[in-house]
Amino acid sequence: MAIDDMPAPDNLVHLPYADAANGVRHVFVRDYVTDAEIGVWSHEKGDTQKIRISVDLSVLEGRLHHQDQIENVVCYNEVVLGIQAIINEGHIHLVETLAEKIAEMSLGNPQVVKARVKVEKLEAVNAAASVGVEIERHR
Repeated sequence: MAIDDMPAPDNLVHLPYADAANGVRHVFVRDYVTDAEIGVWSHEKGDTQKIRISVDLSVLEGRLHHQDQIENVVCYNEVVLGIQAIINEGHIHLVETLAEKIAEMSLGNPQVVKARVKVEKLEAVNAAASVGVEIERHR
């Protein structure tokens, strides 16, 4: 039996990213590539390396329609600016830490009920296209 075929434990809540019946839309940033000071090894400190970040958000649509106004939606550009602000704070040791900070930032918006964040290092292992972590957090 493959991992994906195994039943989910009872303590996990799996919400769909977009769900019309519950008024949830899916906002995402896919494959955002940037440089970051990240890593625990001495050769990773004092320099940047390429990382790729993907973010999937479940966003409550609310009772009012967005009325074609940016201030009424979760803006993917604001998500990217938030990611860059976290990276600009300085060196981060673990991709897990960066993923947690991005999820926390995303869930800081009251419209966001679930965040899935994937952080990949693109240059860490020569024989691999990427290495990293993916997390999911929800309210």
